[in-house]
Amino acid sequence: MFEIEKIGNPVLREPSKEVSLEDVSLKQFVEEMKETLHIVKGLGLASNQVGILKRVFIYDVGDGPEVMINPEVVWESDEKVEDIEGCLSVPGIEVTIERAEKIRVEGFTLKGKKKTIEAEGLLARVMQHEIDHLNGTLIIDRATDEQRREAMKKMLEGE
Repeated sequence: MFEIEKIGNPVLREPSKEVSLEDVSLKQFVEEMKETLHIVKGLGLASNQVGILKRVFIYDVGDGPEVMINPEVVWESDEKVEDIEGCLSVPGIEVTIERAEKIRVEGFTLKGKKKTIEAEGLLARVMQHEIDHLNGTLIIDRATDEQRREAMKKMLEGE
């Protein structure tokens, strides 16, 4: 199991690097990420949240864990929805974030096969959240100024 990096660690602000699909260590890395996600009971986990700057994330919205390698949002709907999000790297903080209701994400499987996902609702939200991580963006960056102030105050108070 990996340790989850917390806000304040610079690795969370670094954009992740594209992964070579021939990387022999990738399978083991993905297995350890899946194990970590299962233990922490999250919906998604990006590689930089475990201190590794590879463009990889794991997600599980109820159908078992899946992996996306070198993911990219190639389309998003004009329709936006607001919902509350939390984050394993920003523990104890929840903020309301507006995201696209529907997206199309392209990436690769562990076997190097191209993978395209048309996602909506919770899956779309989780994928956008994890891709944000891979780009060095945290939920507090998408929060309103007021929510960000409240979140920072809460973190400083150690709640």
